[in-house]
Amino acid sequence: MNTPFTSNRSALSRRKFLHGAGIFLSLPLLDAMSPAFAGVKKRAADDPILGGKPRRIFGVCNNLGLLPEHFFPKASGRDYAPSPYLELLKEHRSDLTVFSGVSHPEVDGGHPADNCFLTAAPHPGSSGFRNTISLDQYVGERIGHLTRFPSLTLGVNVQQGQRSLSWTGSGVLIPCEEKAADVFARMFLQGTQAETEAQVRKLETGRSILDAVAGQAKDLRHTVGVRDRERLDQYFTSVRELEQRMQMSREWEHKPKPKVNATVPLDPASPKAYMDKVKLMYDMARLAFETDSTRSISLLLDSVNSPAIEFGDVKTSDGYHNLSHHGKSKEKLAQLKSIDEWHMRLLAELFTQLKAVREDGEPLLDRTMILYGSNLGNANTHVTTNMPTVFAGGGFKHGQHLAFDTHHNYPLPNLFVSMLQRMGLEADKFASSTGTMRGLELA
Repeated sequence: MNTPFTSNRSALSRRKFLHGAGIFLSLPLLDAMSPAFAGVKKRAADDPILGGKPRRIFGVCNNLGLLPEHFFPKASGRDYAPSPYLELLKEHRSDLTVFSGVSHPEVDGGHPADNCFLTAAPHPGSSGFRNTISLDQYVGERIGHLTRFPSLTLGVNVQQGQRSLSWTGSGVLIPCEEKAADVFARMFLQGTQAETEAQVRKLETGRSILDAVAGQAKDLRHTVGVRDRERLDQYFTSVRELEQRMQMSREWEHKPKPKVNATVPLDPASPKAYMDKVKLMYDMARLAFETDSTRSISLLLDSVNSPAIEFGDVKTSDGYHNLSHHGKSKEKLAQLKSIDEWHMRLLAELFTQLKAVREDGEPLLDRTMILYGSNLGNANTHVTTNMPTVFAGGGFKHGQHLAFDTHHNYPLPNLFVSMLQRMGLEADKFASSTGTMRGLELA
């Protein structure tokens, strides 16, 4: 009979902290905290391989989706006939891939699923739900120190505090910036000397906290077992990496901001100017990438929180959300079609502008991966399967419709793995992925 291993050493409390300067730094989960955790596998430290061409990601979610009958092509492959919506993107056909039959496994719950568009965390509508890190923040954590801003989290008409595409590794919502003028100011308007010094002081304070706990960390390392020492080494390696990113941020504060041939945008006063807001946020994303101010951006188009909107010659008769529950009303469907078509025109304009910008002789679009889609496959019925998805740019072989089973969907997180690898990051798993995106090849 095998005798289970026992130890007289008391368990280390999960509530034990390293502390310095009055600030507490919580410990990672260690074997010494409880015998129940003895079988937890050691997490391999991420080691991104950078270099070569700078690459970028831009994730856009319209949380009321698109009318599926006008979006999805009927044929698959490279010879597909464009659907009415894709006809508006025909100038960029060779620059994009359209997907059907894809979704996030076990991401259900209707509207709450928009918070999981870039995380793929399961069951967002459940009472015990806790989100996971979003794709943009995963990238920002690893290469964000290379640019002035690790990432940008943008939004249009967002229900603040409730919705965002960007989430930290601990599942905390990152609020969306909704004013294009403020985004422009952060990127391009130089602050006063006093403002710069104040920001540097904040960064120095954060670094001093990390310095203060260093000695205690060494002492703690001698009181735990081998496996826990490995975990602590990994943990404090991540802390040191954070310190390095803070140092880089400090250096950015002293570097002049880039000059652009653009004026401060004028934000619309009314949420009815929804499409004008979308256009402005596309402009901010383009300028951010053009100046290499960041390489990771998310944009939530909170259509659920938008009123009756006005654009061009169109003025809708009801709120965007109410229109989406059309009940097959011809009037509502016509208005929704006009809205969707305008979205496609704005997307086409963004592609055109990114292709016109050159970086080292290459179109900026070829170095920018744009994921445009929705958490809802059909807003009228709240289903979260068969998500309408367009993926453009980034140096892939596009010009095709990758059609998967519309009843037994293919995991969209596989695309996230392909995107991370294209960014130069060593990643073979993200959320519920099962590999890289099948049928998507590098150019």
